[in-house]
Amino acid sequence: MPEPLSGIVTDALRRVRKSSGVPLAFAGVVNNSTSLRLQHFAGSHAGALSGLSVDVGHGLGGKVVSLNRPMVVEDYLRTPHITHRYNTLIEREGLRAMMAAPIIVNRTPVAVIYGALHTPDPIGGRMLDVLAAEARAVEQEIVAARARLEHGAQSEDELRDRMTAAYTRLRSLADTVDDARLAEQLAAVTDFLLAEAAADSVAVELTGREQDVLSLAALGYSNARIAEALGLTVHTVKSYMKDAMRKLDASSRLEAVVVARRAGLLP
Repeated sequence: MPEPLSGIVTDALRRVRKSSGVPLAFAGVVNNSTSLRLQHFAGSHAGALSGLSVDVGHGLGGKVVSLNRPMVVEDYLRTPHITHRYNTLIEREGLRAMMAAPIIVNRTPVAVIYGALHTPDPIGGRMLDVLAAEARAVEQEIVAARARLEHGAQSEDELRDRMTAAYTRLRSLADTVDDARLAEQLAAVTDFLLAEAAADSVAVELTGREQDVLSLAALGYSNARIAEALGLTVHTVKSYMKDAMRKLDASSRLEAVVVARRAGLLP
């Protein structure tokens, strides 16, 4: 689980302990819909369960994942409602009564949170309500965190496209100005944009027109639109693109743009 999400789960476990009074709260993350790895704990424990891989359908957590709903067992070691594959480890931890709730995102269980007692006492509805409420809170925080990550990626893509558009316009302007000094300054700015974008060192040299064609292709322009923007024929644009793809050892326009960016040939 990524670090920010680990923090979300750990905070929820602390709240479960404080609000329900259980001495131990812990969580496991679902792996490939086949197992659950226990890896987050709040409260003192012997470590017997740390890192345990629980198969879906087995034990309390595995049963919760398969049913997609919370469950309570008043005595883990004796209840007939779950399998007892992990009894030895549960007994080593000294746990008896236990509750568990799934964390479900996009209709898929991604984790399970538990609350456990050291005695076979009944777990009341209030305690289970606390656990279920924290599971729902974690679901909402995971969805929000994913949305923030996606928005950040979209913002980066938008910024890169703006840099590419600016680069293309500056190159076009440099070709049209009569002032040699101004043209030199514009060239310096475009070189700066490339220096900022350079990541991998790839020995590839593109002509100015090949770079122009690729930069517009990076913005999603069709060959016809590229031709119109650069004052070329569509056939000529295709020729430049073909030469650029050959030099970059790319099998598609998209791959050519990606390789050119990695080589520092495009912003």
